[in-house]
Amino acid sequence: MRADAARNLAEVLRAGARLLAENPDTPLSAIAAEAGVDRSTVHRRFATREALLSAVFEAKLDSSERVLDAARLTAAPVAVALHRYVEGIVPVSREWPVDTRRMMRADPAADRRASAQSARLDAFVQRAVDEGLLRPDVSPAWARAVLDQLVKTIAYDFPDVAPPQAADLVADTLLNGVGA
Repeated sequence: MRADAARNLAEVLRAGARLLAENPDTPLSAIAAEAGVDRSTVHRRFATREALLSAVFEAKLDSSERVLDAARLTAAPVAVALHRYVEGIVPVSREWPVDTRRMMRADPAADRRASAQSARLDAFVQRAVDEGLLRPDVSPAWARAVLDQLVKTIAYDFPDVAPPQAADLVADTLLNGVGA
């Protein structure tokens, strides 16, 4: 793929992620305009909004996979892996704000990939419990839900917080709470 075509595709995917997250009925022409490309460029690559959405989901899953790999969830110390994960996943969440639940309903292959990534995080949270970094009386499912909500909150409700500071705050909140 030519460099300009790759750049245009990346812009279309990012614009699609933003606009479809805000309004799932956004027309392809509006996405093209937001991406700064001709409508025919988008239609040539994506016949339908669902095809574009599927490509957005794949891009988000690819980015998430790279973050999970880089965090070294099974090898690095839990606190270090947690920090790496949050520092990496916050920009992914901001760049690809599409709802993964919608992805899971729309695309069985994406659903399988998302489930595999989720299982990696579940195992990581269980590891944190097993190593005594999370209270044993708290269910790992609850701890995972809290982690997911902390990431979502910092990514979307606090967009000015830089990823390293977001990781500091999320890791400290998950591991130590907010009590005095």
